[in-house]
Amino acid sequence: MSYLESLRVFVRIVELGSITSGGRDLRLSPAVASNRIKDLENRFGVRLLNRTTRKLTPTEIGRAFYDHARRVIDTLDEAEAVVSSFSGKPQGVVRLTAPLGLGRRLIAPLIPPFCADNPGVDFRLRLSDRNVNIIEDAIDLAFFLGEPTDSALKWRKIADCPRLLVASPEYLAAHGTPARPDELIDHNCLLLRYPRSPEYFWVLQTDEGPRKMMVGGRFDTDDGDVLTNWALAGYGIANRPAYEVAADLKTGRLVHVLPDTPPLPSQFGCLTPHRRLQDPKVRMFADYAVRELKKMF
Repeated sequence: MSYLESLRVFVRIVELGSITSGGRDLRLSPAVASNRIKDLENRFGVRLLNRTTRKLTPTEIGRAFYDHARRVIDTLDEAEAVVSSFSGKPQGVVRLTAPLGLGRRLIAPLIPPFCADNPGVDFRLRLSDRNVNIIEDAIDLAFFLGEPTDSALKWRKIADCPRLLVASPEYLAAHGTPARPDELIDHNCLLLRYPRSPEYFWVLQTDEGPRKMMVGGRFDTDDGDVLTNWALAGYGIANRPAYEVAADLKTGRLVHVLPDTPPLPSQFGCLTPHRRLQDPKVRMFADYAVRELKKMF
């Protein structure tokens, strides 16, 4: 492995906080990743990382070395992007992230056709309903539902994504169907929550304008598909993107609740870091994905 590749290993280990995670991200075994760090430390005669059984952190000199190594890698990536833009043949890895349900249903199916047309491009798709730090995790493209707030990222809107309140016929038969938003207070509302999650209320569209409803319930989770499954099993009312529950509504497994006062739609789009030169392979996939996804809304 070259010196530059060892730098990449070191940078990812620092960013992800462990040799195992950093190696896995680059498709290396923990032993190989650990040897790359030892090679760098032997090269410079200094310790770059402090290792304990529970935690790995850069030393003071390791932190300074990381800052410079990160800039070297960014510069190299920009140089490769220049070459790719002239050759017309994109090369390298694209790192993507998306919410779980959206990623499974909408993003993952787009990758194989793109790869078939661009055999020099590989993908690393990471799915999570939790907030992802795009800069720290070195993400090239993040598909996103909600309101972007980070000015360090470039936002590209794809569509407004309608949301619906849904419950199973069995739940509504047992607990009644709410006729007004106020009646949600008496129901088991299923919430998407995780540390620092923004969702502790629902905002419904009413004749008087948006209305914040402080809803609650016995169950919450950080996985949107679990919410849908709980609703299907008759445990409560869920606030879900329309595309995720369309088939279940059509078959009658779920019922649209309060259709006259639906939740506010979510903005659906993609985020990329602001860079002087965007990598052609990232730009090409973003253009392709946006074009294909707009057909679905």
